[in-house]
Amino acid sequence: MKVGLIGLGAMGAPMARHLHERGLLTAVGNRTQARADALAAELKVRAARSADNFADCEVVVLCVSLDIDVLENVNALAQVLKAGSVVVDHSTVSVQTARRAAAALAEHGIGFVDAPVSGGVEGARNGKLSVMAGGDAAVLGQVRPVLEAYAARVSHMGETGAGQATKAVNQVLVAGINEAVCEGLALGEKLGLDPEVLLPTLMAGAAGNWFLDKRGATMLRSEFAPGFKNAHMLKDLRIVQAIAKGTGLRTPTLEQALADYTELVERGHGDADTSALITLKRSG
Repeated sequence: MKVGLIGLGAMGAPMARHLHERGLLTAVGNRTQARADALAAELKVRAARSADNFADCEVVVLCVSLDIDVLENVNALAQVLKAGSVVVDHSTVSVQTARRAAAALAEHGIGFVDAPVSGGVEGARNGKLSVMAGGDAAVLGQVRPVLEAYAARVSHMGETGAGQATKAVNQVLVAGINEAVCEGLALGEKLGLDPEVLLPTLMAGAAGNWFLDKRGATMLRSEFAPGFKNAHMLKDLRIVQAIAKGTGLRTPTLEQALADYTELVERGHGDADTSALITLKRSG
């Protein structure tokens, strides 16, 4: 199977490497051409300069930032991919964008899977991502060997858009956990507790979670090298807000997280890791 991948950021680049290890990767593309050229040279695959360079791919994987990026790539790929090929989108976008992408590709006999992921940069590097997929079950089956190159779990959540709906739920939980962990650790600092004792104690009990485990020690050292950027979290939460608006649910956790990540971005911390949220909790 020939696979192309577009979007070589913190998530896409390690995913491309896993595909290469499985002998699946044919071409890579990126908005910044130099990044595509460098990875292509490293892995000895094709560096794409336009959608035409993916024309021989049976599967093209997208891992880009914005809804407009997804639609731009999908519309270009629709003109060059063969009928029966599949585009898999790992970006976090709106349900409506996923459906628009699927419809645009279907006109050319091309399949589409909306397949946002969770697991962070560590999950991408270790090949342990969780993929939440929407679309036709048969199409998902067609691309499952591709997804399994970098995923520990691939779940079919329903029709097109169900993957993005699941990611919305995921991001509410992630945002809420971040709020609680940062607030709790800021309190621990104020109370003078030893972090080298506090963190393993918390992890051993009911408070243990991924964010505390992966980011607790670094945030207490005020180290915020990005795994997942504040600007990306804010973008995701705005998508979640739009999805949740019509449900009639109370979403105070979502609203607090939106306010906090908006403040972080406005303070110039958009490129810092989401664990920089502790700086707001410390300031009172």
